[in-house]
Amino acid sequence: MTLAEKAYVSLRKDIVDGCFAPDSPLRLAELSERYRMGFSPLREALNRLQAERLVTAESLRGFRVSARSLAEFEDALHARLLVETEALRLSIAQGDDAWEASIVAALYALRRQTGRESSDVDELKTRHHAFHRALLAACGSDWLMNFFERLYAATERYRIPALLDAGPQKRDIDAEHGDIADAVLARDTTRAERLLRDHYLQTAAMIRSGMVESDAPLI
Repeated sequence: MTLAEKAYVSLRKDIVDGCFAPDSPLRLAELSERYRMGFSPLREALNRLQAERLVTAESLRGFRVSARSLAEFEDALHARLLVETEALRLSIAQGDDAWEASIVAALYALRRQTGRESSDVDELKTRHHAFHRALLAACGSDWLMNFFERLYAATERYRIPALLDAGPQKRDIDAEHGDIADAVLARDTTRAERLLRDHYLQTAAMIRSGMVESDAPLI
């Protein structure tokens, strides 16, 4: 990767993971020291992240991490449901044996990671993303997959803090993933879309509850 690409990947991950507080300034001097690179690749990365709405820029104030709000989350969630259910429908209609095998492999890898006593959180997040991406990968649309990536990141920066605050889960998320995969592999489009939607809406309910309890700005 180029330096600009490395800066983009590192900054994006840290913003999504909550390493920078929402609405906090992203000063080039501090970022340069943190990531050990010059201003030019960092500026390029910040401009890319601004296009993805993870970063904002204001005249004379520079770059900041985008603020979080329930209104913004609901907007991103609604868009994600539209994009992913359509991409899933197209994938079920068009996917071949290799696509099916990729879903089975991604689910297996995710389950292996969740089953480990001392699970690597970063690896778990990587495998979770890979599973959800695999479900949609046969949609045949680069635009839909690009929107998936952007909206996944937009909602992930709400999901991760909510999961950390929520503690042990009553949900069997592993079973939810398995049920979605089973419906997809059975080419049951209606059931697969419903299960995927329910999967996200359950997480959304947890996020809403957490943001209200923490007095997050409801703008």
